[in-house]
Amino acid sequence: MTYREGRFWQPDVTVATIVVSDGRLLMVEEHAGGRLVLNQPAGHLEPDESLVEAALRETLEETGWDVRLTAFVGAYQWKASETGRHYLRFAFAAEPLTHHPERKLDEGITRALWLTPGELQAEAARHRSPLVWRSASDFLAGRRQPLELLQQL
Repeated sequence: MTYREGRFWQPDVTVATIVVSDGRLLMVEEHAGGRLVLNQPAGHLEPDESLVEAALRETLEETGWDVRLTAFVGAYQWKASETGRHYLRFAFAAEPLTHHPERKLDEGITRALWLTPGELQAEAARHRSPLVWRSASDFLAGRRQPLELLQQL
């Protein structure tokens, strides 16, 4: 562990869910850094929560969708140049199960929407981070690993 500024450094651990139905990706439009951006349903891992639990929770809170995780897509490390924060993102593939349109979405989320890969790529300037397209493109390229690779002890 690296020691910085009198404390131990620790990256932000996040999860993201790549939900696909009929060739479209479930995305969220949200306010972040004074901009209206696009992201996968994503958020921070909470204490005493598994990565799988976090992915399911964040997807429901941000989109109103219950999903079933089908695979682990990958782990991504990124440093935000504007804030200097480091992120470690665990991305999952999922299929939609049940939509709860009456559910209020998380603060900052304006809407959930379904985009084709082409539509998402065309909106690259609005992606919250480079992690959005990288994890989506890895999924679209067929990168899938069994969920059993991730163990909570």
